[in-house]
Amino acid sequence: MQGIFKWAPLALAASLLVACNGDTEVTIGTGDYAVNTRPSFLVGAVRSASYDGTADDLLTAGLGRTGLASAVAPTLSATPTAAELRKLAIHTNYRAIVDTTAGGGFGTLYGPNISADGTVGTGDGKIAGTEHIGIGPGGVTMMVQVPSSFSASAPCIVTAASSGSRGVYGAIGSAGEWGLKRGCAVAYTDKGTGNGVHDLQNDTVNRYDGTRATAAAAGSDSNFTAALSAAELTVFNTSTPNRFAVKHAHSGLNPEADWGAMTLQAVEFAFYMLNQQFGAPLPDGTRTKLIVPANTIVIASSVSNGAGAALAAAENDGLGLIDGVAVSEPNIQMAPTAGLRIERGTLPAYTGGSKPLYDYFSYANLLQPCAALATAATGSPFGYIGGTVLVAGNRCASLAANGLVTGATTLEQADDALARLRTYGWEPESDLLHASHYLFASPAIAVTYANAHARARAQSNLCGFSFGAVDGAGLPTAAAPAAIAGVFGTGNGVPPSGALQLIWNNAVGGARNHGAAASPSTGALDFAFDGALCLRNLWTGTGADAVAVRQGVSEVQRRANLLGKPAIIVHGRNDTLVPPNFSSRPYVLRNAQVEGAASRLRYVEVTNAQHFDSFLPFPGYDTRFVPLHLYFNRAMDAMWAHLKNGTALPPSQVVRTTPRGGTPGAANAIAASNVPAIAANPPAGDRITIDGSTLRIPE
Repeated sequence: MQGIFKWAPLALAASLLVACNGDTEVTIGTGDYAVNTRPSFLVGAVRSASYDGTADDLLTAGLGRTGLASAVAPTLSATPTAAELRKLAIHTNYRAIVDTTAGGGFGTLYGPNISADGTVGTGDGKIAGTEHIGIGPGGVTMMVQVPSSFSASAPCIVTAASSGSRGVYGAIGSAGEWGLKRGCAVAYTDKGTGNGVHDLQNDTVNRYDGTRATAAAAGSDSNFTAALSAAELTVFNTSTPNRFAVKHAHSGLNPEADWGAMTLQAVEFAFYMLNQQFGAPLPDGTRTKLIVPANTIVIASSVSNGAGAALAAAENDGLGLIDGVAVSEPNIQMAPTAGLRIERGTLPAYTGGSKPLYDYFSYANLLQPCAALATAATGSPFGYIGGTVLVAGNRCASLAANGLVTGATTLEQADDALARLRTYGWEPESDLLHASHYLFASPAIAVTYANAHARARAQSNLCGFSFGAVDGAGLPTAAAPAAIAGVFGTGNGVPPSGALQLIWNNAVGGARNHGAAASPSTGALDFAFDGALCLRNLWTGTGADAVAVRQGVSEVQRRANLLGKPAIIVHGRNDTLVPPNFSSRPYVLRNAQVEGAASRLRYVEVTNAQHFDSFLPFPGYDTRFVPLHLYFNRAMDAMWAHLKNGTALPPSQVVRTTPRGGTPGAANAIAASNVPAIAANPPAGDRITIDGSTLRIPE
């Protein structure tokens, strides 16, 4: 990691100092400043803009709290400009992370109008400042937002790696908002996933600013161009017309392996841009290093995939850039570790250890449609009705015919499927969420990560899956030009997203939307069972693609060694997307083993909280769950108080919340009493403890 001054903060130096310049150390004489040098990993020019905090701003793109709360998205012109796409991207990404309804707490418990000290204001929360965008190795997008309230005499930086596969604005509503309101610079990265979409039929791509052009015209300014020769592209479009390649799935880079390095590079980029802005000018046009790690508070943060990137960065932080970590529901996975035991109340102990995301998603993708029909899943949000019940029942029959569930009736098979998910490690609190998670997440993530880990190319059509628009019958069709023109602002990097759907090429009768696909082995509409089984076999099988997937997975596993850094992990007990048994719980336990007495990691598990706060307005979610985002903010506050004032970190604990209740679709308004604070001194019955190889979590 080049470009970061290694020792003391600088004004006029009183002694010889050592700075990093590229790969060599340079001694700077008495009376000199260390020179701010551009990090060697930056590719091309940095793009900078200033926002006045009125017409446009860093946090809300000029929309303000009211505009973010509105379900009506900003409109685009026929040929969208970069500014229009930025505004749409911020609106989309903010709302993808946060429940923006007043009844859910937006504007009263959290939101742009809530000040850093928790005061509820009446304004729109716009934040003036500068925004700098740079490109790193492999086309990784980095961004540094510097609010006008930033103080060079008390500098701070917050990392904001994007959640999911989102673009560089993907953490704007979580770590971005918290950092900007504190007056901190925010170091964003899209983690090499992002919204790079290549329309293979028309050979158009996104530039880094979101505008579209032909691949040839975009050239090195393309966010992502699939690796196909002209001849290969012609063949592919002839055999599978109207398809798209997507960066996370098809870059061939397995980007998750480098999420930690990407996050650290974003921090280095932030230091560089801050010194370009605040360092003293030198005669040759360079600037001095005024803001350095030794005088700057740096918190690694974000949620979900971005949280996993923050933890990975802390593990890899050999230069001491990061002071503390505060994250929520991290996608974090470790190599198999024998002997880990997790006990929760009277439930059977879980001894399966950390599971790779691809392992449990390929398993969920098989069983969830059937499990959604189980007795214990009755009343699920987005529960199956009408013809979907028949298709889900066909999935149960297909599973039974292949020995993957047992039972003579559909209900018995569904009950067995749900029991198997529980045995695998999902908590009972996930029972009601399998239906919605299969509908919105599991197939898309299983397909995307299979391709990413295998480093597959778009033309591989791994397990027969591809991405494209579909018509009313579910058949592939040309995408609406306007939908593709705006994909930078609307997409989430993991189709189905906007106009792009998940297509199964191997369906009976030809390619179609996977949800409407009949399997050749069964002849039944069963949510493309044969495709789902193929994806599972990429984890359990022995073929070349399976070997490649498992190799890719091995590259993303972490060590659980945070190098003694203080850290807080928050996780919702009801998380069905990234279940705590596979991620946070074993990570916390293993960290205690690896670091021993040096460990300063705390774990806060929140009841009645799940992965998607953006689902909270939906009927059945609204009455049952509280916003986990609020506890992310509180974890950030606790880490800030610890690093700034030496306040003790809260002990590991269960926070017991109270659901809003009421009628689904018209839940009671949330109150402070629904969401108690993280306790500085929780009672013994709420404390999470570790005894050797056992993590004990109160019921």
